[in-house]
Amino acid sequence: MNNPGNPCEHLLRELAPQVLAIVIRRYGNFGASEDAVQEALLAAALQWPGQGVPDHPRAWLIQVASRRMSDHLRAEIARRQRESELFTHAGADTQIAAPAEYVDDGDEDDTLPLLFMCCHPALSPASAIALTLRAVGGLSTAEIACAFLVPEATLAQRISRAKRTIRDSGIPFQTPTVHEREQRLAAVLHVLYLIFNEGYASASGPTLQRNDLAAEAIRLTRLLLNRLPDHAESAGLLALMLLTDARRAARCGAQGELIPLAGQDRRRWNRAAIAEGIALISRTLPRGKVGPYQLQAAIAAVHDEAGRAEDTDWPQIVALYTVLLRIDVNPMIALNHAVAVAMTQGATAGLALLRRLQQDTRIANHYRLIAVHAHLLEMAGERAQAAAQFRAAAARTPSVAERNYLSKKAAGNEAAG
Repeated sequence: MNNPGNPCEHLLRELAPQVLAIVIRRYGNFGASEDAVQEALLAAALQWPGQGVPDHPRAWLIQVASRRMSDHLRAEIARRQRESELFTHAGADTQIAAPAEYVDDGDEDDTLPLLFMCCHPALSPASAIALTLRAVGGLSTAEIACAFLVPEATLAQRISRAKRTIRDSGIPFQTPTVHEREQRLAAVLHVLYLIFNEGYASASGPTLQRNDLAAEAIRLTRLLLNRLPDHAESAGLLALMLLTDARRAARCGAQGELIPLAGQDRRRWNRAAIAEGIALISRTLPRGKVGPYQLQAAIAAVHDEAGRAEDTDWPQIVALYTVLLRIDVNPMIALNHAVAVAMTQGATAGLALLRRLQQDTRIANHYRLIAVHAHLLEMAGERAQAAAQFRAAAARTPSVAERNYLSKKAAGNEAAG
């Protein structure tokens, strides 16, 4: 599913969580259902490009996954019978019978219930988010690890533990009650945020953006807001996504190279998405308690409302980041705050804040911190040091587009120095 050359990739990514939700609803085994759906997706990726996409692709995937589940159940029953003559399984015949032909009316979409199921309170927040990014977002373990700033092996263990917890607890697949929804909503929003971030700025690979992931995050967040129209942070998150995604067409050059915000052709920004995002955040902010997604959306709105980079209201952005840091002590937010301070008070002030972040083990060796350090050194006229930092950042990023951009910046500073 991660092969960008496969023309069916977008369709399979969209259908995967829907198919998984239906298979889990039928069979109740999260881990085995995910394996069966992955096998069905692989079969589709191999067959559809040559044979054509079936008339009812979701029904096709469900049928293939159901056959895999039937095979799994038969094998599991046989294994248990071999291990114990005392094994009994009431109703086993009905579970392992060949699945009935699935008739897809095209209306049912269980993706949102699956999202809430993965964020069940029986799971730790980190495990819930990792599992949901895998099952609903379609991200690989390596991509999730990059988003969490942890080793890939650590993430693999979290996902395995989450699957075992769901299996052992007997968590039912169903739409959560109002109380359950309130318990899980923060994790659900965080998952959607991370899926969008991976789509907008891919953590690894040859392309800067994965538009299908960003579009799916926006779709799911819009669906969530339709269910919870008065939830301010859901509205704030959708506004943030729209205001950020509006710049997508201007972020890459003809060869796929990264174009930073200051150098983008703002005429290419999606004005309809900006208008919708600003309308959302304008309606949401006055309602009462302000959360981090609303504040980030307000910052994005300030950027989008500026006709030119030099017209950006940086003092307002600093003020918004200051409030945001009071409620969300996040090193990436602190990094963005340092940049905003540098834009208002000068590179020296930004570098002073950066020195504090360099003591934070969560981000000290991250390429984004090193790249910002290089940028501020460049602002300060320290070209040789800036070049060295740009080189160091380029060596650490797994993104090809970002590596090329950082290497080009290093070369430019070396030439100027």
